[in-house]
Order: sequence, then structure tokens, then C-alpha cells
Amino acid sequence: MTDQPLVERLRALSHARLRLGRAGSSLPTRAQLAFELDHARARDAVVSPFEPVGLADALGREVIEIASRAADRTEYLRRPDLGRRLDDASAARLTRGDYDLAIVIADGLSPAAVHAHAASVALALFERLADWAIAPVTVARLGRVALGDEVGEALGAKLVCVLIGERPGLTAPDSLGAYLTWNPAPGRQDSERNCISNIRPPRGLSYDKAADTIARLLTAARRSGATGIGLKDGPAALPRAEG
Repeated sequence: MTDQPLVERLRALSHARLRLGRAGSSLPTRAQLAFELDHARARDAVVSPFEPVGLADALGREVIEIASRAADRTEYLRRPDLGRRLDDASAARLTRGDYDLAIVIADGLSPAAVHAHAASVALALFERLADWAIAPVTVARLGRVALGDEVGEALGAKLVCVLIGERPGLTAPDSLGAYLTWNPAPGRQDSERNCISNIRPPRGLSYDKAADTIARLLTAARRSGATGIGLKDGPAALPRAEG
């Protein structure tokens, strides 16, 4: 049995704020300042600008830059509905094809997460889906998850994978999420999607583990013709071995 106090062992397993102590009726100064710093980082993540320059070079393939109907970051935060629809100029840039998958990289509520993790996750997916017909990657400014439905439909893709910055938490300002939707089209419900969350090594899911899970679910979705509640992540979602 270790001599390390229980609270220290718990802190080593979690980023939650445990046993912070007290100074009179308030938190100790150290704990209060740490909370204020994490809160500031979360706020900064939401309002920070999205800079997609360099994504095409990092991915090594064609990238199409698009935007939602939100005019700026302030309107995007106040009007979630505008972030779910393409503006007219962006819709005109998308050419329909015969694709298995469309990958959309969107800033979401944490551009910092996209800057840090999106290219690495996408590259890991390309390796695992080498035999798939993948549409040109779209990079969306001021985009919500549902923006991928319209993009996927416009590109003629059977599936869409949206890599997006997730809502920042006090210990996770740079978490990336992946949302998978079969037969994307405007009007799809959240229940029709699968989500892989907290992609942010080393504190969250690693790129390889995230890509393994995404690729497995995409393969199962293509086989079964469903995502969301129609596709569970477990033994039933594992592709059967050939032979």
C-alpha cells in the first residue's frame, strides 16, 4: 500500500478539482488563481480566430475553404442556426462526385483544437482508409456540426466526418471531436450521428486510437447503411474478418 495520500492519488487519475481546501469562507489563493486561469483559457478558445493557412500543406492534398452563413464570430455564437448552413459562395465551390467519404474540418467552439489536432487526425484516417474514395477536404469557417450534412450532400458523399473544435471545458480548452453521419443531408438529427470526443493527446484520446475508432465506425456504417442509434460502437460494429 502506497504512503501517498489518497487525495494525491486521486488527483493523479483526474483533472477534476479535488480537495482544494479553504481560506476562511473562500478558496485558497492558489486554487482561485488556477480556476481563473483555466476559465480565461476556455473563454479565449471560444473567441480566438480560425487560421486555416497551412492545412493544405499539412494534409498534402486539395483543400476547399468554405464558410457558414454567420457573418462573424459574434453572430456565430449568438445564432447557432447560421453556423449549420453554407453561404451561397461556398455552396458554389462544391462539385458533386461519387465519394465514399467527405471530411469537413470546422473551427466550431475551439479553433485552437483544430489548429492543434485536426491535420494529424485526418492524416491518420487517410492511412486507414486508403482504398476509400475521399472527396477534397473542406475547411469551414464558423461551422457547426450540421454544416457537414449540407457539405456531404453537395459532394455526393455516402458518409461525412466532421472534425470540429468542441465546447471548451475548464480543463480542456483544445478538445477535438469527430462526428460521423451516413447519407448526409440537411435535416439530419443528432441521433443519426456517432461522436468520438476528447481527441487531445496526451490528456485525451490519441490520434491513432481516435483514427482506429473512426475508421472502424465508418466501415461498419458503410456495411450497415446507418450511423447514430442504428450503429453501436462495440463488437457489433467491428467489421467481420474475411474468409
